[in-house]
Amino acid sequence: MHASPVRAVDSELSDEGSPQAVKAQQRLREWILAGDLPGGTRIAELALVERLGMSRTPIRAALMRLGQEGLLDALSGGGYAVRIFSEREVADAIELRGTLEGLAARLAAERGVRPALLRQAQECLDEIDQLLQQAVLDDESFSGYVRCNGRFHKLLSEMPDSAVLAREIERAARLPFASASGFVGVQAHSPDARDMLLVAQHQHRQVLDAVAQRESGRAEALMREHSRLARHNLRLAVQNPQHADMPGVKLIRAPKAGLA
Repeated sequence: MHASPVRAVDSELSDEGSPQAVKAQQRLREWILAGDLPGGTRIAELALVERLGMSRTPIRAALMRLGQEGLLDALSGGGYAVRIFSEREVADAIELRGTLEGLAARLAAERGVRPALLRQAQECLDEIDQLLQQAVLDDESFSGYVRCNGRFHKLLSEMPDSAVLAREIERAARLPFASASGFVGVQAHSPDARDMLLVAQHQHRQVLDAVAQRESGRAEALMREHSRLARHNLRLAVQNPQHADMPGVKLIRAPKAGLA
C-alpha cells in the first residue's frame, strides 16, 4: 500500500516542528548571528550531526527553516551556505515590516480596537516609561526595553483583528535584522542612547493615541516613520567598527562607495 501524499506532507511538517528541529534551528541561528558560522560558510549536515548530537532528520528540517528565514542560501548542488546580506537588503526588510505595521495601525484605527488590547498596550508603554526614567541605561534596562518593545509591536499586530496580517507581520519580522528591536543593541553604548529610545517611545505613544482616536491616516504615517529609526540603527551598525561584534552585523556587507 502506498503512503498517502497528505500523510507524507503531515509527516514532514511534524519533523520540521519537532522539539529537536526547533532546538537545532535555534542553536544554528545563534552560531550564524554570533559569527561562529561566518558568511559564505557551507553547512555540512554530517558535521552538525556530530556537533549537535542529533540525527540528520531534525537538522535537515532546521536548515530548511533557516533557508526560509533567509539566513541560509540553498546551493545548486545541494546543501546550504550561510548567506551574506547587502545593507540594502536589510534596509528593505526593515521597510517591509514598517509598511505592514503601518497597515496594521491604519486598519486598527478604522475598525476600532478592543479596550482590553488598548489597555495592555498602554501598560506596556508605561513600563517602558519607567525604564527610561533612569539617567543612564544599563544592560538590564536595555533588555527590559527590548522585551517591552517587542510586546508592544506584537500587540499592535493584533489590533486589526486580522490573522492574515498578524501572520505576515510575524513573518516579516523574522527576516534577518527586521525585528522591531533588531538593532536596538547598537544604541547600548552610544552617548545619546537614552535620547534615541525616548524618541521611539514618543512615537509609540503617538501611534497608540492615533489608533485610539480612530485617526487612520495619522496612525499609518507615524508607524511608517517609526521604522526609520531601525534603518538609522542599521547604518550605525554597519559604519561603526565598534559594533562589529554585535550579533549578525558580520553578515552585512557595507555598500561600495557611490553605490549606497
